[in-house]
Amino acid sequence: MIVGIMSDTHDNLPAIKLAVDFFNESGVDLVIHAGDFVAPFVAKELKKLRAPLRGVFGNNDGERKGLYEALGIYDEILEVEADGMKMAVTHGTDERIVRALARSRLYDVVIVGHTHRYEIREEGRTILVNPGEVCGYLTGVRSVALLDTRGREVRIVNLDTGELLGAMSL
Repeated sequence: MIVGIMSDTHDNLPAIKLAVDFFNESGVDLVIHAGDFVAPFVAKELKKLRAPLRGVFGNNDGERKGLYEALGIYDEILEVEADGMKMAVTHGTDERIVRALARSRLYDVVIVGHTHRYEIREEGRTILVNPGEVCGYLTGVRSVALLDTRGREVRIVNLDTGELLGAMSL
């Protein structure tokens, strides 16, 4: 299974369209959004995904009722299982929660956003993945991640250039 991972879209519809097109072209089976959609109108682009979308709220998601109605987003922490791989998703606003999830030994992968910086790192036996920011507002790099559950690999890709920004085998 190929899982597309995104975060911090911050209402940037052209960037969201770029991410959706990339995920659709990559044939992802599931898309995970690690928060900071911001407003429900982002559903206009996100509903063009050919794969199911799961996600969590971030610290800038003010219209939670609207995001629930438009996209079914309802929580700040999400557990996902794909091909026997257990994942926890949270925006990452509180680093203590991120560390606790990673150190709990309950998850193979912990997915976060919030910092707008892409990163893949080991935290004990758990892989921590931050896909960076789709919006490109803070770093100037619009990025997403692809997690291959069968090949047990995660890659971070620059949406504008297609450049591989990072990869790690799980």
